[in-house]
Amino acid sequence: MIYRLTLLAFMLLTSTLMARQPNVIIIFTDDQGSMDMNVYGATDLATPNMDKLAKSGVRFTQFYAAAPVCSPSRVGLMTGRTPQRGGLNGNVGLNSVGMPSSQVTIAEELKKAGYATAHIGKWHLGHSKETIPNGQGFDHSFGHLVGCIDNYSHFFYWSGPNKHDLWRNGKEVFHDGEFFPDLMVKEASQFIDKNKDKPFFIYFAMNTPHYPYQGSPKWLEHYKNLKYPRNLYAAFLSTIDERIGQLLKKVDDSGLTKDTIVIFQSDHGHSTESRAHGGGGYSGPYRGAKFSLYEGGLRIPAIISWPGHLPEDQVRNQLATGCDWYPTLLELCKLPPADHKIDGKSLTPIIKSADSPSAHEGFNWKSGRSWAIREGKWKLVVTGKKTELYDVPNDPGETNNLAGQSPEVVTHLKKMSQEYWQSITKK
Repeated sequence: MIYRLTLLAFMLLTSTLMARQPNVIIIFTDDQGSMDMNVYGATDLATPNMDKLAKSGVRFTQFYAAAPVCSPSRVGLMTGRTPQRGGLNGNVGLNSVGMPSSQVTIAEELKKAGYATAHIGKWHLGHSKETIPNGQGFDHSFGHLVGCIDNYSHFFYWSGPNKHDLWRNGKEVFHDGEFFPDLMVKEASQFIDKNKDKPFFIYFAMNTPHYPYQGSPKWLEHYKNLKYPRNLYAAFLSTIDERIGQLLKKVDDSGLTKDTIVIFQSDHGHSTESRAHGGGGYSGPYRGAKFSLYEGGLRIPAIISWPGHLPEDQVRNQLATGCDWYPTLLELCKLPPADHKIDGKSLTPIIKSADSPSAHEGFNWKSGRSWAIREGKWKLVVTGKKTELYDVPNDPGETNNLAGQSPEVVTHLKKMSQEYWQSITKK
């Protein structure tokens, strides 16, 4: 009897020690509007796969990008730091240095813990050997290094000369005529097949619905009665929703759904640039869009799903940010917390309980000539000499500037912000 009990205890201990660390997939969309999913309130879109992911997990309603533009937002995700602490203030251009290679990415943390790591899709954080994905913790990389590409020719069209921009592990590759989101799903599927017997991390960084809008004929027909440019944007968004569904089906068909944490997030609000036909995205009641520090530029859809381990079909209203996935993943993967200074806070308590307080006392942003800070219900936005104060829960559209009525709040928030930015410059 004692022998059987001892054997049982040993088996339970062995099972616990051998328990698989979860896989991690981060699906990062590009220029997706604040409310451009059915579960976020869009009534004119078909987004069944994104919605299904939300139903299987926890959806955030006050989730903020680390920045309202592409490269800095990715710094927040990759490093758990505000872009400025992460060494990048704006978008990385063709001749820019990029995010410093000294930054410690979540890929480096997971690789150190034995994970197979892959970047698939958009990078936009550097072009040199040290700053491309393979130099920043990724075993495998497939995708483009600059801000956007044509999805069929894989050329970057901006100001000439135009540049072909498709790479696999630092080597230029050519897949002329093949739809880039399809190539991404294929690459991710092959990586899963190769690494399904050990924990893996896939950063699935979609270049969509970022312009050029290139929805499939099926969806262009489906949305033909929508007003321009919403029809083009919607067709592209539903086209990529299908590819997200294909990726998640691959995980399920591989028997890995309950072994895989899936995080979904847009990098910032929708674009109103001329290349994006002047718009098409939807920010609901929120003011602003991409490039803006108003809610429409920063407040984004965000979801985490891990069936069997985290709550399902739940909504969280606490403030959270793109910097927070870094420490959250370290905790969920049972890894030590970062041993260097980061700005992100673990969302695990919030994910597990709707009653947990926000992890952030306040959060800061800078973009161009503007800066902003959010603390509690208050949000301060300063551009040059213009100061704006908003009670966000009661004024989500940021239409009633209370700076003149609450000067003490303005003074307090300016002091908090100044202290934060000074802390970054200190060695």
